[in-house]
Amino acid sequence: MSPLDVPAHPEHPAHSEHPLAPYGWDEHTAEAFAPYGRRGLTPARVVRVDRGRCDAFTADGPVRAGIAPVVSPDPLLTVCTGDWAALEPGGRRTPWTVRALLPRRTAFVRSTSSRRSEGQVLAANVDHAVVAVSLAVPLDPGRLERFLALAWESGAQPLVALTKTDLAPDAAHAAADAEASAPGVTVLPVSALTGEGLDVLAAVLGGGTAVLLGQSGAGKSTLVNALIGQDALEVRETRASDGKGRHTTTTRELFALPGGGVVIDTPGLRGVGLWDAEEGVGRAFADVEELARACRFHDCAHTAEPGCAVLAAVDDGALSPRRLDSYRKLLRENQYLAARTDARLRAELRRDWKRKQALGRHMAERKRGPR
Repeated sequence: MSPLDVPAHPEHPAHSEHPLAPYGWDEHTAEAFAPYGRRGLTPARVVRVDRGRCDAFTADGPVRAGIAPVVSPDPLLTVCTGDWAALEPGGRRTPWTVRALLPRRTAFVRSTSSRRSEGQVLAANVDHAVVAVSLAVPLDPGRLERFLALAWESGAQPLVALTKTDLAPDAAHAAADAEASAPGVTVLPVSALTGEGLDVLAAVLGGGTAVLLGQSGAGKSTLVNALIGQDALEVRETRASDGKGRHTTTTRELFALPGGGVVIDTPGLRGVGLWDAEEGVGRAFADVEELARACRFHDCAHTAEPGCAVLAAVDDGALSPRRLDSYRKLLRENQYLAARTDARLRAELRRDWKRKQALGRHMAERKRGPR
């Protein structure tokens, strides 16, 4: 009998010796898989998904598996890299097949670019969301804040990796700017060329699951190669004209780290749309939310209301106008997307819009005075 057929009891010390332990197998995964084990299915960690099939790692090694259409029609519940899956073993003439997914602890989700208001899961069961930002080009604080909002919403712990420090004339200044846009988040300057910060990053990520996120050219694949100690991923030079990358990574793929744990490399993201990320925006802008607690009105929009503590902080220089604008923008975007998928919320927003219109007309008439 395979050691996968009957998982050990969650409290049994054999969990640390389980063949899938390097891929994150623990007592919680074993407990969730137990019903499937009794059905003769095999646990596996999904390493890569493409063309309706996936590569997965089992206790007996890697397998290629088809995905049963009954797994889920919901795009948010389709198989993705990082999932724990229950596989039906294949034979000589029958392929391995994904029959079910275990519940996800965390999931990094963005909105798709389609008009159907759908979410897309980029990685599942992630402990650390590493936002890679290249120091070879000027820092874009707004884009960093957007990535961090999605990272916080996923349930993972965000971390900012400032890559290519060897190309930055003033890495310390860039790190200070990044820290101002990432309250409560570790900002770590790293260089795959010189090795700066790699030992610290490896220690932080060891034993868990990390996903690398960022634009093309941020150095994600180079960083993965440095962390795993081999050239597993192709890398290409960025364009000298604008520092942009060329999408050498085309799919999300999971790799085991030498010191334990795994890392998921992702293609460069041009668009990073929010998806039900209100809490994530709040965590990414914890400084703004803390100021807002002192506003006179609990529903203060921080635009022109009297007694607004946020606007007062902008006036005295404690909060930058750019950061407040970014906060407003992400909240509006998240609300708009939610309204597209929630009929009741759409109706509430429409009523609020009409009320504000009526109030605006009333104030305009008062200003004009009687005719």
